[in-house]
Amino acid sequence: MPRRTVRTTLDRLRTPGRLTGFLKSASICVLIAGLLSPLTQATATAATASNDYCGGQCSDILPPGENGNATLAQILLNQAFGTQPSHAEDQLGPYANLATGYSGLTDAKINTFFNDASFGVPSDQVASTESPAGRGDVTIVRDKKTGVPHITGTTRYGTEFGAGYAAAEDRLWLMDVFRHVGRGQLTTFAGGAASNQGLEQEFYRNAPYSEADLQAQIDNAVANNGARGQQALADANAYLAGINAYIDASDSGRYFPGEYVLTGHKDSITNAGTIDHFKITDLVALGSVIGALFGAGGGGEVNNAISLIAAQSKYGVAEGTKVWESFRERNDPEAVLTVHNGESFPYATKPADAQGEALPDAGSVTTEPLVYDATGTGASQSATAASKTATTTALSSARRGMSNALVVSGKYTASGHPIAVFGPQTGYFAPQLLMLQEIQGPGISARGASFAGLSMYVELGRGQDYSWSATTSGQDIIDTYAVELCQDDYHYLYHGTCTAMDKVERANSWKPTTADGTAAGSYTMRVWRTKYGPVEYRATVGGKKVAYTTLRSSYMHEADSIIGFQMLNDPDYVKGPKDFQSAAQHINYTFNWFYADSSHTAYYNSGDNPVRASGVDAEFPVWGQAAYEWRNWDPATNTADYTPASAHPNSVDQDYYVSWNNKQALDYTSAPWGDGSVHRGNLLEDRVKKLVAAGGVTRTKLVQAMADAALADLRAEDVLPKLLKVVNSSTVTDSTVADAVSKLQAWVSAGAKRTETSAGSKKYANADAIRILDAWWPLLVKAEFQPGLGNDLYTAITSNLPVDEAPSAAHGPTGSHAGSSFQYGWWSYVDKDIRAVLGENVQGPLAQKYCGGGSLGSCRDILMSTLKTAAGTSASTVYPGDSLCSAGDQWCADSIVQRTLGGIKHGNISWQNRPTFQQVVEYTSHR
Repeated sequence: MPRRTVRTTLDRLRTPGRLTGFLKSASICVLIAGLLSPLTQATATAATASNDYCGGQCSDILPPGENGNATLAQILLNQAFGTQPSHAEDQLGPYANLATGYSGLTDAKINTFFNDASFGVPSDQVASTESPAGRGDVTIVRDKKTGVPHITGTTRYGTEFGAGYAAAEDRLWLMDVFRHVGRGQLTTFAGGAASNQGLEQEFYRNAPYSEADLQAQIDNAVANNGARGQQALADANAYLAGINAYIDASDSGRYFPGEYVLTGHKDSITNAGTIDHFKITDLVALGSVIGALFGAGGGGEVNNAISLIAAQSKYGVAEGTKVWESFRERNDPEAVLTVHNGESFPYATKPADAQGEALPDAGSVTTEPLVYDATGTGASQSATAASKTATTTALSSARRGMSNALVVSGKYTASGHPIAVFGPQTGYFAPQLLMLQEIQGPGISARGASFAGLSMYVELGRGQDYSWSATTSGQDIIDTYAVELCQDDYHYLYHGTCTAMDKVERANSWKPTTADGTAAGSYTMRVWRTKYGPVEYRATVGGKKVAYTTLRSSYMHEADSIIGFQMLNDPDYVKGPKDFQSAAQHINYTFNWFYADSSHTAYYNSGDNPVRASGVDAEFPVWGQAAYEWRNWDPATNTADYTPASAHPNSVDQDYYVSWNNKQALDYTSAPWGDGSVHRGNLLEDRVKKLVAAGGVTRTKLVQAMADAALADLRAEDVLPKLLKVVNSSTVTDSTVADAVSKLQAWVSAGAKRTETSAGSKKYANADAIRILDAWWPLLVKAEFQPGLGNDLYTAITSNLPVDEAPSAAHGPTGSHAGSSFQYGWWSYVDKDIRAVLGENVQGPLAQKYCGGGSLGSCRDILMSTLKTAAGTSASTVYPGDSLCSAGDQWCADSIVQRTLGGIKHGNISWQNRPTFQQVVEYTSHR
């Protein structure tokens, strides 16, 4: 039976899936002919480049393409014939080709796989120039190669108006989708598919904002930031005016995105219907989605408590706690670090004597319901399953980390100038969540990527003589409080007074459309809010009824980070690494920020890290009592004391920096599990460290290091050799096992990569070895650990940290066809345990030996048995097939899909584990 492709978070968004059936009953050519309207081609003129100190050595890439809007005619052509709108996928091919082309890379060939990210557009490369809405203070120039908008304004208002207009030209439908996601209204807007239900539920559970809440965040951000706050408000209003001007123009000209017709918002014949103007609170709703996805580290305290209780039940309190801590790896001495000079930045460390813990009574935890009064398809089995998945994702500490960075000091490069290869992994979507742009105007000079609908500033990119980027950091800014109930289930004790919870609701209903044929249905999402945040669970603690709430430091502060981005775009503000760090300090999302100019590199970890009460352990729920609150916390504004900038991991001019969502620095604890001896950050660390040791690093060499790591199987490179060492500790006499060992060893010797035999072959080299390891890993982990841990504890820890995240692992936290792999898994546990069984030195070992109870012979028997089973498992079983791939198609199972968020589809590409948007930079001079 074909498997259903598992999708999480954005991957579950419903898109026009019924178009194929729709086209069968339509006269395509006639319909398209009637829909095509002549578009005026603006006169091509040259754009004026601003000061650019990169010397032609700045490059970037963002697949599939800049153009994320398509008319109804273009959507129908794409669905029927595969025709692509201009610039919809012209960056996909170069991006994909690096996987097989990086070995022959030279500096001269870099822009074969990347775009030239120099400022401005050469006169012979100008495709069009327009003055949006006829304004005389801004022009938008688009280049021939990629169609990226280069916005140049003579006034600040005009510059931001142009940014809004260009954003709507390239991403209007996507922006509209996500403002509805952020408000918990996706099903009403886009249809009631189970995937849409799950998506809006996930975000509404974490950010149940009313319109007044959204406006208050804007008012507070402006009031608390002086002149920059006022400027941000003016910029946002100009940006909105640009968006709305495009909405009006495209509506009257009938070239608006075709998805509005397919979802029933517009009539293709009469043009009846409306596209709602954007308002300033929409930007906060959009920001809440992006912040929750990529910049909200923490949570998971209740799951941590459940696994701790399971460990204590298995081993007793003292030994159980020791076992739990060894798997948690809060401060593992073998973990790869971004700041690796030995400097310590203590945060969320284990207190000597924990205070205020409120661990649930065993078996008492229940998840707080979100959906009420469901009717029709809102109450279906698939809806229930989607809701369960959304709840698990929303409440987990294992949020989508992704993104990587490789930055080398000029001391170790051939030119003497720093080199950086960095970017965010934001997933693969059509259209992409990010969009490219260049903005030049008073107080703004930047090129790079911004999230659609939030592009009044470049969020990741370059200035005149510096570049910056980010990776998700994941330090804990979310705490769980146990509030004691009183009177009934909807009142709680707050500072000794029985206080009513606030009820926040969102009622949604939907009906079938051309894009989404889901039958009619409805439900109400209901969240109970306390001063300590929304209720997420119910339980008893020592027999007392409690509600567990989650409090996030960025809750009610989604708009605050706009100031930091404004600073990063300001050439008069950022003139060196310290200015960069100062700007990053104004971003309250949990990110690792990296910087490079012609002389310096820098790093800063951002986020509003709350100062916790003495003795509070951030890993577990604590009582909602004054003694355990954040220091100087004000529930009315959700503000508190935050750790000073100097306490955040930071550095200037370290020999090199690497980050792939690994541990930031000594004693700095991240909320997700898995910062141990083997982490995907090691794939970068090992390669960059070797380059730096040799010296003479070039852009080519650093891109090659990134691209090589992007094809590596972490398990095969860093753990498999130790597993084979155990297997080969005695002569292998079983022919099946011996053959498997031979294939696996050959793969390791060849580099342990998942790569095509040749470009476009769609067949892996060492395919059988890859199949064997994909089948073996989950089997060996369970056989290695479950007998010693027992079923309850093993299951509990797998809830904290999934066992595997191979590229084809639809059962993993990312889902299949998502690209990003090997972020979460038990590789460190297996590595430490196997080394211990082999008698090798292990720093920060697990509390016990698990494989074969610590006996090398017994461990070998377990590995041999599971390996034999894996070797005999057919490719069709390991790769069961889905709507895209036939069973047994290994390459296809791994392949990356641009998941459709609109009507345009793209082909799948070969797997790479690399940033979606990526920069390659080496500045030659400085202002």
